[in-house]
Amino acid sequence: MIDKADSILKNIFGYDIFRPLQREIIHHVLSKKDSLVIMPTGGGKSLCYQIPALIFNGLTIVISPLISLMKDQVEQLSEYGVHAIFLNSSLSPEDYRANEEKIRNNKVKLLYVAPETLSMEKTLNLLSHVKVDCLTIDEAHCISEWGHDFRPEYRQLAEIKLHYPEAVSIALTATATPRVQDDIIKNLHLNNSKKFLASFNRQNLFIQVVRKVSPMEQTLDFLGKYPDQSGIIYCFSRRQVDDLYEELHYRGFSVLPYHAGLSDSERKRNQEQFIKDDVQIIVATIAFGMGINKPNVRFVIHHDLPKNIESYYQEIGRAGRDGLKAHCLLLFSYADIRKINYFIDQKEDKEKRIAKLHLDALIRYAETYECRRIPLLTYFGERYSQDNCSM
Repeated sequence: MIDKADSILKNIFGYDIFRPLQREIIHHVLSKKDSLVIMPTGGGKSLCYQIPALIFNGLTIVISPLISLMKDQVEQLSEYGVHAIFLNSSLSPEDYRANEEKIRNNKVKLLYVAPETLSMEKTLNLLSHVKVDCLTIDEAHCISEWGHDFRPEYRQLAEIKLHYPEAVSIALTATATPRVQDDIIKNLHLNNSKKFLASFNRQNLFIQVVRKVSPMEQTLDFLGKYPDQSGIIYCFSRRQVDDLYEELHYRGFSVLPYHAGLSDSERKRNQEQFIKDDVQIIVATIAFGMGINKPNVRFVIHHDLPKNIESYYQEIGRAGRDGLKAHCLLLFSYADIRKINYFIDQKEDKEKRIAKLHLDALIRYAETYECRRIPLLTYFGERYSQDNCSM
């Protein structure tokens, strides 16, 4: 079956060779053995379940937390000629029923669905008449209270798995500390699974942290080094996105905004223009970037402090996916820390404590004077030598 995987990689997805670990993971999944895959953003996680889905006779269910992620994945697969659908609230009643009918008639290979939709009685009844070969848990860190994006509905998945005893399980995430990895295995009952852990070290990224003094001037100075290059600037709030976008637009930059306050159609249009290189810079909140595969992003600026190392790592991971050099700049200020702490203080006790631990880890990283790869990789349980550092 692995020979068939090689053929699908080339003839459907257009790649000549697998990236590190992909072939081994696919072979493991095809052997119906459970897996936990920790692979950085841009490492090629999706193919690890999409290729087996095209080889299995039955359905592959992909559990995903966000409607936007589901849409992006299904659209990308459709461009490759792969039959994939989603079930979620964005569909009209007619389209929802049409997708249900496709499932009944075995017309699809991949079904993207949120945990809360999958746990609905009508969904379970629908799928009870279908052969399910693979359960894919994407963004698996959402199951852990110690993760940076805990979603209680992910805790239902261990029970849902019982409905599909013949299905192999593969859990994937780009960012999980050793503690979160253990939590994923425990909560998903992946006790006999194999863990595939790719390196978190992105050697082509130049990582820089500087004290935020005059953010507009610092941003303009930075952009002056990368004329006509593609990049993302992350801001803390919608208002900051709008303000920075307006200033850059006024100064003649090719730039568009992206945040949850924009309409769905405007967000989609701005995202597509960025991906197609019709616009060079996106100024965005963290709402931007999930599931986006744009290889030629040459820089990522954090205009404001992220809330945790996991988010920071995922966001800088959107740069340099083509393997060429890319620059990641974080503007660090204690005023940003106070702002984040204000929102953390609104949380409940345990959630507040975990959020503060995450923020403290990010502050230690930003304040370090050693090679920044050392604390960054150490956070994810990977050892790194100062001798290898080029920063």
